[in-house]
Amino acid sequence: MMNLIGIDNAPDWKRIRHLFSIGILAALLVLLGDFLLGWGTADESLTGIEGYFSRYLTVSDGRIFWSALLGLVGIPLECLSYFGVYRLIAAKSETYAHAYRSGIFGMLIFGAAVHVMCCAAVYHFKALYAIDPASAAEGAVKFALYFLLPAAALMAVFFFLLSIVQIRAFIKGATLLPKRCAVYSVLTGFAVIAVARLFGNHPAAYAVSTGWISFGNLWMFGGLLVASYRQGGK
Repeated sequence: MMNLIGIDNAPDWKRIRHLFSIGILAALLVLLGDFLLGWGTADESLTGIEGYFSRYLTVSDGRIFWSALLGLVGIPLECLSYFGVYRLIAAKSETYAHAYRSGIFGMLIFGAAVHVMCCAAVYHFKALYAIDPASAAEGAVKFALYFLLPAAALMAVFFFLLSIVQIRAFIKGATLLPKRCAVYSVLTGFAVIAVARLFGNHPAAYAVSTGWISFGNLWMFGGLLVASYRQGGK
């Protein structure tokens, strides 16, 4: 039977699991791109924004390109895989499903664009550094303020809408899976940042913290995939 938001509310576990599996593969692609961009160490003799950007001086143009490309391909696939979560919600609650779908569309529009703009900001910084090292960081910040920040702010709205609606739907029992599955949220990626910071100025730590959303997606898709099998749906 079709519900008011245009999706069959009979649970299709095969399709849901297929979407979660695609989400896992997509998250791994994006994570690889995050590692390529984030792997580096900061110059501890510098402070402030100069010190922050100094970690990217050892990132080659090739790594920036592949990071941008992997995100451009992988992030839309991740977002489309969120429709697996959407189906879990749509079967129980049209209200939560409608809000969640809005979050998906927003992430589809802005997610990959923000990632590519981050890569562009790094490339811009390196290009400026080759010409004038003293003003490179300031130039990169201006680039980010004019082009990256507006898109990132809009993406953040949809990202938190998506995440909060998902958690509330699970807690309220408005999904096909148990309430305890609320822990499978992309927001768990924030914990990755906290752990990575404990390791200080290390290339692996910066790479891991760069991929915090990808780790959150891996946890979410993987956890929900396992939970879907435990639930016994055919």
